[in-house]
Amino acid sequence: MPVIATKINPQARREQPAASLPRGEHTPCMSKRKLTRRQNWRIQKIQEERQARAQRKQSGPVEDLDENALGAEQEGLVVTHFGTLVLVEANGERKRCHFRSNLGSLVTGDQVVWRDGSPYGVVEAVMPRRSELCRPDPYGDLKTVAANIDRALIVIAPYPEPHFSLVDRYLVAAEASDITPALVINKCDAIDARIVDKIKRMESLYRSLGYWVVRVSAETGEGMDALADYLKDFTSVFVGQSGVGKSSLTNYLLPDADLRVGELSERQTGSHTTTNAELFHFPGGGQLIDSPGVREFGLWHMSRDQVLENFIEFRPHLGHCKFRDCAHQGEPGCALEKALESGEISPQRMSSCEQILDSLNSPRG
Repeated sequence: MPVIATKINPQARREQPAASLPRGEHTPCMSKRKLTRRQNWRIQKIQEERQARAQRKQSGPVEDLDENALGAEQEGLVVTHFGTLVLVEANGERKRCHFRSNLGSLVTGDQVVWRDGSPYGVVEAVMPRRSELCRPDPYGDLKTVAANIDRALIVIAPYPEPHFSLVDRYLVAAEASDITPALVINKCDAIDARIVDKIKRMESLYRSLGYWVVRVSAETGEGMDALADYLKDFTSVFVGQSGVGKSSLTNYLLPDADLRVGELSERQTGSHTTTNAELFHFPGGGQLIDSPGVREFGLWHMSRDQVLENFIEFRPHLGHCKFRDCAHQGEPGCALEKALESGEISPQRMSSCEQILDSLNSPRG
């Protein structure tokens, strides 16, 4: 299920789409009509009951602990989950910890305050998050799967064939969450005559917009030193289609992580092999959060204005149309249309924006 990148913004949370029916009660036309008051009440009741059960399960072991047996408060980093426990890293060591029920859900990348204990420690507090990666749960609510990401490396390859619109969706999602995006053209040794022109056009376009772009090959090692240097001192994620080589890049950069690479089928598609989100340290500095849950972005939660704002070259022109309610679809005095005619906005990016805006009206966004 795709993932959503989102800012920590209370207003944005209020703008999330309404929940859908519980599993088993979906109908083909349900996405086209509003839920009744009774249906909304039932969904809310189910979610509250599940949340209460989860909190009781998490808080039970903590409440049984002898507070005097716990160590002093210290800062740590959540590096992965083990059921109702989290693995916290501090001072080069890792400890499995329970966490207080009032903290809500903790995710990989969270910076926390915790106390050591035997056999488990306890997380007492979580620091404010700089950013979140989220995905929708079966009930339409957003579930955070990773936090405090600095850079999103959008990976493409000659095959499966890359598409401008997909890259632009990743760019918009990353920009919206204050995560710095970059483009990694993987398997550059496999670029052939059929795809070479398209790869060149993509590379030229995104460089012209100011994005960092690199050609690499985990097979030959080309460009991998430059990529490792770019990742240094930051927490990053690899995102992109299945089959573009995200796991191969990870295995190259993290030779001791022993991550399994999914093989491509004859149809040039891939399969995810990692399950829980886990944080790894690069030998040369920086961290990687890896899991299928953080490798794809969706834009269900975004409004039309948010999409436009996060096409970075559109920003100087927004708010300068003749009409305040301009839909940017050929209206007189449209500033975006004028920028398109002058070459300040490329036809390719305008086409991607229109596709994304159209997709916001579909059930899956």
